[in-house]
Amino acid sequence: MKPEAGTALGDWFAGQGWTPADFQRATWAAYLAGRSGLVHSATGSGKSLAAWGGPLLEGLARADHDPPLRVLWVTPLRALASDTVTNLQAATDGVGLRWRVEKRTGDTGASARARQRRRPPAALVTTPESLSLLLSYRRGGEAFRGLRAVVVDEWHELLGSKRGVQLELCLARLRALAPGLRVWGLSATLGNTAEAQDVLLAGDPRGELIRGSEAKRIRIRGLLPGRHERFPWAGHLGVSLLPQVLEHLGSARSCLLFTNTRSQAELWFEAILRARSDWLEGLGLHHGSIDRALRDRIEAGLREGRFRCVVATSSLDLGVDFSPVDRVVQVGSPKGVARLAQRAGRCGHQPGAESEVLCVPSHALELVEIAAARRAWDAGRIEGRTPLRGCLDVLAQHLVTLAAGDGFQPEALLAEVRTTHAYRDLGDEAWQWVLDFVTGGGPVLAAYPDFRRVLRGDDGRYRIAGRAHAARHRMSIGTITSDAAIAVRFQGGGHLGTIEESFISRLRPGDTFLFAGRALELVRVRDLTAYVRRARGSRRAVPRWQGGRLPLSTELADGVREILAEVRAGHLRDPETRAVADVLAIQQRWSALPGPGELLAERVDSREGAHLFLYPFAGRLVHEGLAALIAWRLGRRQPATFSITVNDYGFELLADELPALDAETVRSLFHPEALVEDLLACVNASELARRQFRDIARIAGLVFQGYPGRGKSARQLQASSGLIYDTLARYDPDNRLLGQARDEVLERQLELQRLRRVLGDISDWRVRYHEPERLTPLAFPLWADRLRNRLSTERWEDRVARMVARLEKAAGPA
Repeated sequence: MKPEAGTALGDWFAGQGWTPADFQRATWAAYLAGRSGLVHSATGSGKSLAAWGGPLLEGLARADHDPPLRVLWVTPLRALASDTVTNLQAATDGVGLRWRVEKRTGDTGASARARQRRRPPAALVTTPESLSLLLSYRRGGEAFRGLRAVVVDEWHELLGSKRGVQLELCLARLRALAPGLRVWGLSATLGNTAEAQDVLLAGDPRGELIRGSEAKRIRIRGLLPGRHERFPWAGHLGVSLLPQVLEHLGSARSCLLFTNTRSQAELWFEAILRARSDWLEGLGLHHGSIDRALRDRIEAGLREGRFRCVVATSSLDLGVDFSPVDRVVQVGSPKGVARLAQRAGRCGHQPGAESEVLCVPSHALELVEIAAARRAWDAGRIEGRTPLRGCLDVLAQHLVTLAAGDGFQPEALLAEVRTTHAYRDLGDEAWQWVLDFVTGGGPVLAAYPDFRRVLRGDDGRYRIAGRAHAARHRMSIGTITSDAAIAVRFQGGGHLGTIEESFISRLRPGDTFLFAGRALELVRVRDLTAYVRRARGSRRAVPRWQGGRLPLSTELADGVREILAEVRAGHLRDPETRAVADVLAIQQRWSALPGPGELLAERVDSREGAHLFLYPFAGRLVHEGLAALIAWRLGRRQPATFSITVNDYGFELLADELPALDAETVRSLFHPEALVEDLLACVNASELARRQFRDIARIAGLVFQGYPGRGKSARQLQASSGLIYDTLARYDPDNRLLGQARDEVLERQLELQRLRRVLGDISDWRVRYHEPERLTPLAFPLWADRLRNRLSTERWEDRVARMVARLEKAAGPA
């Protein structure tokens, strides 16, 4: 079937010089047949037009000009909303359909919001938070009764987060308001597409999974250093490769240089600017903490081709609309195959075009990760996103949202909630607990009026307790949580962006730091604002944001193991592997290279004490839990105090003394029995859960962040939530939100399920136990990272350099 043939849509495609792809035609046909589905195709392949074409064809067939709301387009980032509106309106005008396409996000003005309530547009582009807000208004549901379709853009970015759970609940409400509603998701670079479709469509058996015609062709290559140290340490190699990076960029008209963290972005922007001051007008910096107006200027410059190079983080990963750039550079390991493919797709951003990405290692061993990423992409091994289940804090927020709107009948709402994947197994007791929580706060908090947010009317319908409760709730809708943000402003005015409070709290007036591409001196901090002026000093701190802890994915970790096993057998298949052959040769000569099904353990004695290095290759988050667990189990055999350091490859335990060890003893430490009990005993689980409870309490409505312009600091929020936590822990220990806080610590901070799998695997693995005379290339980065975190009158770099010199001498000529 070719529904576009002989229609205005087909003519418009032809006028653009395009031919509809098979997957676009298939999506249009499925939509017109009344079906929902998920479109999984590469970035830049035309997914948006695949989803938008069906509603346009339906509107043309019905001559449905200037109707009330017909299509809701949900985007994960409000920064994408303006571009989406422009693109959808262009296609709408192009086919001659008189539809208004507008946006409704946190940036939309009050007058525009009021007008949209009086006269909704035919299509509304919004975010999960703004959609919840729309449902919180009286008679808000009336606007959705004529809704025909919901399109969820970049579904892979919402899946596996509480924002995704929030959207699941909103979609369940929309399906109840508009029977026959069709829901379509758009996604790229996702490994578990069938599960993603099931979550989005609430298990609809008639849903369709439509794939793009072919996988995106991506050329992934590593930047090979001419000469590098054979004992790598994190961050040392990266900026030293700047001359080669500049040479790569020099022949391109436009380039995106991606980093994994905002700190790296700040450092690379400054390094490029120092080396090429003549690029000043064409060099940009883009990350999520920079002021929105500054980011808008960068995005506009990219569209207009005014920037030679923009240094960015994941803030430009998604579909911000601009012409494809000539070059994409990734600094540091991509950590995941999907993330690298998303970034590479920013060049060759059109159907059939090949994308290319140059990966710049921040240390020598990352070259192996780059080779593993290329192999994984070529083999189609891409990470999935695990959906969340049973988040009672999000459910409680949703109940108050509906109570603030038209109210709800509990029996009908329970049936509606159970249609979602997240609450498919919600029990009657848990449901009643949430109802009791929103109506009274539970047995301990029932005496406080602030927690009686919802009242049951005589008709059995639950409604908001009053206007004040509704207003406070609307200001708190959403599930995005982070360290409290401190605004950064020049003394004379001018907003630069936000920095996490935990960083600013370590600085004193007069200290200098790098932010938004500028060297700044802190003048004072007042009312959650850091006032600054331009700095002249050369020594600068670089802000560190909580989002910088990206763990190595399972796919990449498995790929690294496979490559190391090949090298051990004498096979050097990849140019990146050949570039670090001397590093791996020393590792093999002094100890061993671990392969699949093997755990490498190294014990090294030094003047500092006894070091035990273990390499499960399971990622940083799992290693944090494993390190604490193994230290706890070792300590039960022989009392000791341990210093712990982790990275993506393994972890180091340092003590004054260690018990006698061999391969079998090491394996016995990794038994999976009593895992949760041992974890709760060895980590400060109570304090971790107490901190996690702050986010849960905020989402569930137990603490209020404050009114606009009078927000509470992270310290105030932690104090408020901590007081509630301690009260509940003492007088209501079975409170379900306390249990959720503990579970989230185990699952998200320690990756309990992945940790459990790793323990199960290692119990069957071969343990290669070695006692080398000195630090090996795998051990050295862990040693150097631990040293970085210690206070000393000696510069960290000087001590690391001396150790490198000693190890290089022991290793002999390259």
